[in-house]
Amino acid sequence: MSDRKLAGQFFDAAIGLLERVRDEEAGSIAAAGTAIADTVAAGGRLFAFGAGHSSLAAQDVVYRAGGFALMNLLAVPGTVGVDVMPATLGSALERVDGLASAVLDSSPATSGDLLVIISLSGRNALPVEMAQNARALGLTVVGVTSVAYATGTRSRHASGGFLRDHCDIVLDSKIAIGDAELTTEGIEAPFAPASTVVTSALMQAVMATAAEELVARGIEPPLLRSGNVDGGHEWNGRVMREYGDRIFYRH
Repeated sequence: MSDRKLAGQFFDAAIGLLERVRDEEAGSIAAAGTAIADTVAAGGRLFAFGAGHSSLAAQDVVYRAGGFALMNLLAVPGTVGVDVMPATLGSALERVDGLASAVLDSSPATSGDLLVIISLSGRNALPVEMAQNARALGLTVVGVTSVAYATGTRSRHASGGFLRDHCDIVLDSKIAIGDAELTTEGIEAPFAPASTVVTSALMQAVMATAAEELVARGIEPPLLRSGNVDGGHEWNGRVMREYGDRIFYRH
């Protein structure tokens, strides 16, 4: 079996998942985009959180060309990427009770803000506790997760609940338990995960909806431009000045 054939199979699988979330999650995408627009219009702040590889989709909407300048990364030390040593420590930290509380209490997030929590399984203590505590503080919580895990695995949180149980809006990525799209003879383990592709697409669809909502209300979306095009730095400087009190990755 050639690599080209397997590559095509992965693209087919990813495209199929993207079509599913486009069609089946349209209502939730619209609701999440509207909630973000509501927050921006009301003067609130935006935050995104994800642990492990789920952090990639969170980082993808923070400080980037074509993205909202107001989206801030809510980082939990040791869980944002594989740069922590050993890498397995990041996975272990996701199961630590109390960590989310400490991070939220030390963050600028407050009532009236919005937090997107991305967790593929939604079963670990960190994302569940983050959602619980954020809602208790008065934040709107949008969860991006695979609902399949809530029916096919056990929660690792003391409550027995999953991320989806503690959110105002839930986006289901449709990713199967195990996050691997391909199997083939001669390879013992399933491989080719698609969660990053699908989750990032969900996030960008939500942000596009938020921009559309703001324009409909006569509000210019606080978007950043590429610094690699003429005028980009000047544009971004204006946006940063205008919204500086709601942007925390510059401090």
